[in-house]
Amino acid sequence: MPQMAPMSWLNLFIMFTITFLIFNSLNYFSFLYPPKSMKLMKMLTKNNWKW
Repeated sequence: MPQMAPMSWLNLFIMFTITFLIFNSLNYFSFLYPPKSMKLMKMLTKNNWKW
C-alpha cells in the first residue's frame, strides 16, 4: 500500500533510532547505585599448628 508509506523511510529510521538512544541513555543514567557504607574487612584466619 503505497499510500501508507511515510514521507521518507530514512527520516522514520532516524526518528526511531534517536528515540531508542534517548530511552536507553535515560535508563542507564537514571539508575542510582546504593552507597557502600560498609567497609570490607579482611578475615584473618590464624592457624595454630601443633606439631
